[in-house]
Amino acid sequence: MLLAMKRFLMRGFWLAGLLALGGCYTVPETGRQSMIVISPGEETAMGASAFAEVRAKEKISADPEFNARVNRVGRRIAEAVGDQLPAARWEFVVFDAPKAINAFALPGGKVGVYSGLLNLTKSDDELAIVMGHEIGHVTARHGAERMTEAMLMTVGALVVDASTQSSSKRNAWLIGYGLVATGSGLAFSRSHESEADYIGIRYAAKAGYNPMAAISFWQKMANEQSRSGKLPEFFSTHPSDEHRIANLQKWAPEVLPLYEAAKQRSHY
Repeated sequence: MLLAMKRFLMRGFWLAGLLALGGCYTVPETGRQSMIVISPGEETAMGASAFAEVRAKEKISADPEFNARVNRVGRRIAEAVGDQLPAARWEFVVFDAPKAINAFALPGGKVGVYSGLLNLTKSDDELAIVMGHEIGHVTARHGAERMTEAMLMTVGALVVDASTQSSSKRNAWLIGYGLVATGSGLAFSRSHESEADYIGIRYAAKAGYNPMAAISFWQKMANEQSRSGKLPEFFSTHPSDEHRIANLQKWAPEVLPLYEAAKQRSHY
């Protein structure tokens, strides 16, 4: 009993220490507050390392048109991001994978786009929507937030383990904690996807790309995804196509003034 209480207190102090070391981060474009215990420097280093691994494993495209498109769009979005991603060393790479309709961005300004996505996005406007979305995940520090959440869940499980005496009761608590943790994690990812949609459409508009392209692009994606079965929204880490498109139909007109202002600038 005494030992269990000591372990409980020690792990509680560990949890408090993590929270004390962490900082409150304000997400650009939305103003949402998040708790993150990983420093921007650590996050950038992890992003650079992960990007180097992908570059070493994946085939890099030599297609001049694809590379020109991705760099052209990427540079304009990077300009729109501005100081929201301090110390970014932007790098845009096209990977030769015609069947991969995908893109990603990592901390530090590392962005990868697969050729399959470029075949689907027939305009720079649609490509900007996707790249803005992926970069939005980075400026919002969603990866670091998820890592922080995972660390706190681990500590929470240890506290539950130490604070229950009966083995059967302890097992029941751990199972229940796991279900709650898993459920909140999925919802957390859906929330991040929606937030990245919102941030991304703003970045695209600020870069001089038509935000209405978000609707046409995700309608294309919905058609692609309808060819195969998929999980309902509640059990998915992404919003449903219908939910996502409905949000974009609401947001796109709101950010049109940003697009019109950008189009007035001479270099666009």
